[in-house]
Amino acid sequence: MEILHTTNIDSPIGPLFLAASSQGLVALEFDARLPGQQSIRPNPRDLREEKKGFQFEPSSRVMQPYLSELEEYFAGKRREFTFPIDLRGTDFQLACWRALLAIPYGETRTYADIARAVGKPNAFRAVGMANNRNPIAIVVPCHRVIASDGSLCGYGGGLDVKRKLLELEGALTGALAA
Repeated sequence: MEILHTTNIDSPIGPLFLAASSQGLVALEFDARLPGQQSIRPNPRDLREEKKGFQFEPSSRVMQPYLSELEEYFAGKRREFTFPIDLRGTDFQLACWRALLAIPYGETRTYADIARAVGKPNAFRAVGMANNRNPIAIVVPCHRVIASDGSLCGYGGGLDVKRKLLELEGALTGALAA
């Protein structure tokens, strides 16, 4: 059984849940989830949760490096995260998430841009699904991905949160700011 250290924090965009393995941050989730949205957290109504193989141990001490960098990010004082992350997914998901990590602070890309970046130019819908499964919101910046027409679309934290993150980073221009 793998031990994951956890903590909950209040942020300018609402409560967040964080979990880290011995290798790095495994999950950064919004407290409010959309129906059907995946979570690493146990669901008290699901008796099959033990199959995930995790034991959760709350630890604000172990989680402090993650909390400090997130606080700096929300204060507008950090543009890159330096703590380790422990991404877990399919090869395609991992490729998409690495492409997200390459999007600079304050910039956006389209789903088609990400599809091209992972060598699957027609897989923009699959890229959208990989973004939907991104376990480390904000740090793996799926909020920086927009529709080809320049509009905001699809975000696990909701479009209002996506807009706030892009505003924080100074990425809202033209049609996005409307």
